[in-house]
Amino acid sequence: MNVLAADFYARPVLEVARDLIGCIVEHGSAAGVIVETEAYHEREPACHAFIGPTSRTRTLFGPPGRAYVYRSYGIHALLNAVCEPEGVGAAVLIRALQPITGLEAMRARRPAVNSPVARTHADEHLCSGPGKLTQALGVSLAENGSDLSAGALRIVPPSRAWQEPRLLEGPRIGISRAVELPWRFCVAGNRHVSRPWPR
Repeated sequence: MNVLAADFYARPVLEVARDLIGCIVEHGSAAGVIVETEAYHEREPACHAFIGPTSRTRTLFGPPGRAYVYRSYGIHALLNAVCEPEGVGAAVLIRALQPITGLEAMRARRPAVNSPVARTHADEHLCSGPGKLTQALGVSLAENGSDLSAGALRIVPPSRAWQEPRLLEGPRIGISRAVELPWRFCVAGNRHVSRPWPR
């Protein structure tokens, strides 16, 4: 299976955010189809790159097609794909996946979904959020700066069944600035999308 090359990411971040829907994230033996993304760009204050390059955000300004993985609220590692030409701070947050392979390993890494309360539709919740999907895939901060076209963590093109998914757009969630921008993209009607589902 071909991986997405760097030139796929060296485009406007909003284009990449839409086009990543349906692509597949692979890490080791586990994989899932991207069903939700959010775009971030240095020109808007919700983006880490807004304040310029720092030791934390250096990867955001690096070559397109690299993984930007950071710790959110001191708990979750979040996976982003760096976009646009080198020197521009922009990335796509991978918000949700529909698991396709390695589900047993995912369930083992996400024991909360196997509780009696959560067991109904549990697999819908394995990767229905940016912190959930990295936990399920076993992605850590060690992947920060890695090349998404090589190594254990990579993104590959969509299968034929996912070539033209119907998309919904809406405001990003979990942020307090630039909340009006409709930079969240997801597959319409897909139950693996994180809550709240856009309308």
